Amino acid sequence: MKVVKFGFSLFGINTYVVVDEKTRKCAVIDPGMIDREEEEALVDFVRRNGLAVTHVINTHLHIDHAIGDKFAAEAFGAPVLAHRDDEFLGTRLQQQAAQFGIAERVDNVSISSYLTDGEKIKIGEGELEVLHVPGHSPGGVALYDREGGYVIAGDSLFAGSVGRTDLPGGDMEQLLTAVRDKLLTLPPETVVYPGHGPATTIAREKASNPFLR
Repeated sequence: MKVVKFGFSLFGINTYVVVDEKTRKCAVIDPGMIDREEEEALVDFVRRNGLAVTHVINTHLHIDHAIGDKFAAEAFGAPVLAHRDDEFLGTRLQQQAAQFGIAERVDNVSISSYLTDGEKIKIGEGELEVLHVPGHSPGGVALYDREGGYVIAGDSLFAGSVGRTDLPGGDMEQLLTAVRDKLLTLPPETVVYPGHGPATTIAREKASNPFLR
């Protein structure tokens, strides 16, 4: 499946649209739109390309990754998927907004279906495998397209870094163990699409990420 990245302004969030080009079905992952301009950019892309959004998926429920959940779910008529262990974060999205001084109207997240480790999400003829990677948040997940050769890692793994663990539910030891067990075991050529910053590869992070040595 094809991956399209949007860079939205809230903490430099990467929002991804994963598209099955045969069926034109797609999923929106980590909708971080904070204003009307960003919302319209996403809607316009979907409409211009004749896509049907089948899922809104969260790698985790920190505000920068989930602030656009309600808009995306309503605009596209799609269910919101996230891990049960992050539900407490979704119910506190308004508190998270206050913590970070975000003045925009924020709606708490209502999860339609819980993601589980090893689950396969069908998007047209494509498939994303759910990998539970806790530590940045308790319910953090990565989404692996085995056929496409990439993983959307949320805030678990970055180019040269890993996710912060000083927010509620964070645990550095747990994160490093999960990254090593679930992500670094993927094929070396696997492309990593993180929640912030540029893409990298599993091979590059195994060789040079200072947190994983």
